[in-house]
Amino acid sequence: MSKLRFRVVEKAFHKKPIEVTPPSERPSEYFAKYVFNREKMFKYLPSKVYAKLIDVIDNGAALDRSIADEVAAGMKKWAVELGVTHYTHWFQPLTEGTAEKHDAFVEHDGKGGMLEEFSGKLLVQQEADGSSFPNGGVRNTFEARGYSAWDPSSPVFVVDDTLCIPTVFIAYTGESLDYKAPLLKAIQAVTKSALDVMHYFDPSVKKIISYLGWEQEYFLVDEGLYAARPDLLLTGRTLMGHEASKNQQLEDHYFGAIPPRVAAFMKDLEIQALELGIPVKTRHNEVAPNQFELAPIYEECNLAVDHNMLIMSLMRKIARNHGFRVLLHEKPFKGVNGSGKHNNWSLGTDNGTLLMAPGKTSEENLRFITFVVNTLMAVYHHNGLLKASIMSATNAHRLGAHEAPPAIISSFLGTQLSKVLDHLEESTNNELVALGDKQSMRLDIPQIPELLIDNTDRNRTSPFAFTGNRFEFRAPGSEANCASAMIALNAAVAEQLTVFKKDVDALIEKGEPKVSAIIQVIRQYIKECKPIRFDGNGYSDEWKEEALRRGLDCETSCPLIFDNYLKPETIHMFESTGVMNRKELAARNEVKWEMYTKKIQIEARVLGDLVMNHVVPVAIEYQTKLIDNAYKMKSLFPADEAAVLSAENLAIIKEIAEHTAFIKDHVDAMVEARKVANRITTEREKAIAYHDNIAPMLEQIRYHIDKLELIVDDQMWTLPKYRELLFVR
Repeated sequence: MSKLRFRVVEKAFHKKPIEVTPPSERPSEYFAKYVFNREKMFKYLPSKVYAKLIDVIDNGAALDRSIADEVAAGMKKWAVELGVTHYTHWFQPLTEGTAEKHDAFVEHDGKGGMLEEFSGKLLVQQEADGSSFPNGGVRNTFEARGYSAWDPSSPVFVVDDTLCIPTVFIAYTGESLDYKAPLLKAIQAVTKSALDVMHYFDPSVKKIISYLGWEQEYFLVDEGLYAARPDLLLTGRTLMGHEASKNQQLEDHYFGAIPPRVAAFMKDLEIQALELGIPVKTRHNEVAPNQFELAPIYEECNLAVDHNMLIMSLMRKIARNHGFRVLLHEKPFKGVNGSGKHNNWSLGTDNGTLLMAPGKTSEENLRFITFVVNTLMAVYHHNGLLKASIMSATNAHRLGAHEAPPAIISSFLGTQLSKVLDHLEESTNNELVALGDKQSMRLDIPQIPELLIDNTDRNRTSPFAFTGNRFEFRAPGSEANCASAMIALNAAVAEQLTVFKKDVDALIEKGEPKVSAIIQVIRQYIKECKPIRFDGNGYSDEWKEEALRRGLDCETSCPLIFDNYLKPETIHMFESTGVMNRKELAARNEVKWEMYTKKIQIEARVLGDLVMNHVVPVAIEYQTKLIDNAYKMKSLFPADEAAVLSAENLAIIKEIAEHTAFIKDHVDAMVEARKVANRITTEREKAIAYHDNIAPMLEQIRYHIDKLELIVDDQMWTLPKYRELLFVR
C-alpha cells in the first residue's frame, strides 16, 4: 500500500464517533424551532395580518402586498431574537441544487450610520442574475434580469445566521427558470381537476391536497478516503475500481446494526432536521455496504420537495462535521446497489380522506377505483414523459441494473386490485366487487400476535407501484430534485381527470345516471390502459420484449428519452393544464441535453487524468520491477531453470503491457471523439454523440484499469480501493 494511502486508511480506521448531545426537550418540543410556522406567525403578526396570510396559505388567496411590510417586520423580529443577521431568497434553479444570495438587515439611516431594516418589498421580491443560471436560451447573457418571488405556502426558516425565504425564480419575460414555479402550477392543476371529480362523490369537500413522502438513500465515505479519490471528488462516483471480494452478496448490511460513527451522524442530522420542521421518522442500513436511508412522514407535495432539497444540503454539511462525505450519486460504486429516492404520491381531501385508499361503502370504493384508474391512464398516456422526468446521466447507471426499476415505466397493482379491475372490465352490470379490509395471518407461535396482511404486496422491480393507499414512484434518482417527477405526474393526472369529467358529464347529459356513467367510463379506461399494468419481473428480458409489443416507451438512450418533453401530446398536456408552455419546455430540454454532455465530458476528462497520472505510471513502475526481476533470474540460475522461474513474471509483464496499451490508445481515441463531439452546434446532437461515442469508452477503459488493479502490487497502488471505501467507518 502506498504511504499516502496507508496513512489515509489508518486514520479512517481509528476515527471515533463524535458525541452528539441531544436537546433536553422531547422532539415534539423543539420541532420547527427554526421555522416561522403558524405558531410563530400568530405570536409575531397582528391578528388581521395573520388571518390574511393564513388565507393565502390555506386557500390560495392572492397575496395582499399591503400586509407585506407587517409580515416582514414580524419575521425580522422573530429572526433577530435567534441571532439572525442576514436574509436570502432560497430557490431551486435548473442545476438540481438550491441557490441563495445573502443580504444583511442593514440600510443607511441618512445620518451617516446604519439601521436594521427588512421591508415587505424585500420579502416579496428580489432580483437575481437570470443569465448566469441554466436557462436553455430563455435569457441572453446581456439580458440578465431574473426575479425571485416569495412562496408563502412554504414556511420561512433559519439556517445559521440567515433567514431563508422559499421563492420561485422567473425570467424578466415571465418564463420559469426553476422547479418550484411549475410544481406549484402542477399542484394547482391537479387539485382543481381532482376536486371537480371528487364532487361526484362528496360535494362538501372544499380542497384537494397533493401529498409526497420521499425516501432518501445515500452512501457515507470517510472524508480522507474521499479526498484521495479525484473521481469521487469531481464526479460523485468512482470511475474505476475493482469490486471487493466481499460486498453485499451476504445481504448482511440491510437493516443491520447501525455503526456507532454513522449513528452519531444520523442523530445529529435528525436533530437539526426536526428543528427545521422536517418530520424525519425512519433511518436504517440499506443493501450495499456504507449505504443508508432516511425517510420522513409524508407532507404536502410542495413542502415535501423543499424539505428534501434542504435535507440534502444538511446531509452534506453535517457529514463533514463527522468526518464523512455523503454521496448522493445514483451509482457511486460499481457492483453494488445504487441509490434512489422513492416518491410516494397520493391525493387527499381537506377532511382527511385519502383518495387512493379503499373505503367501506360501495360509493367510497367507486371513488377509490376512479382515482386509481385515472392515475393509471395518465401514466399510460405519458409513460415516456414520466421516464424523461427522472432520467439523467447519473440515474442512467442505476435504472435496470437489477437493483432498481427498469427504464420502462409500468405499474404494479397487486392481486386483489387487479382482480377488481379485471372483473369490472369484463362485467356487464354496473356493480363493483367489494374491496376487502386487511386479511389476517395467524402464526403457530403463541407469543406472536395475529398479523394483518395488506391488500397488495410490493414489487421492487416496478417503477410505479400501488402500495395500499398511494403510488410509489420508485424510479427517481437519489440526487434529483423530486419536483421534476412531481411536475410531470401531477400535471398528467390533472389532464386525465379533466378528460374523465368531460366523458362522464357527456353521458350524464344524455340521461345516464351518475354512478352508471362513472362506471361505464372507468370500464372503458381499464381496457385502454391495460398495457401499463404489469405485476411480473421487470428485470426479465421477456418483459422488455412484451413492453415493446404493448407500445410502451423502451428507449434507453438518455438524450433521446428527453425528446418526450417535446412530443405534441406532452406540450398539449402542459399547456392545457397551465403548467408550462412550449418555450419553457424547449428551454428545459436544452438544459437537460447540455447538463448530460457536461457530466460525461467531466467524467472523460477526470478518467484521462487518473489514467495518465496514477494508473499507467504505477503499472509501468511495477512492470519495470518485474522486468528487472526477470533479468536477475537469468544471472542467478541456469538458463533452463531461469526460463521456468521467470515465465510467470513474463506473463504478467505481457498482460500489463496489453492493458496499458489498450488504455493509452482508448484515452487518446476518447480525446479525439470529444473534439469531434464538441464541434457539434446543437445541444441535442452533441448529447447524443457523447452518449453513443464517448460514454461507452469510459466502461471499456475502466475494465482494463480494474484488471491492472488486481495485478499491480498493493503497496504501489495510490488510490483507495473498494474494500477501503466501502468497509472503513
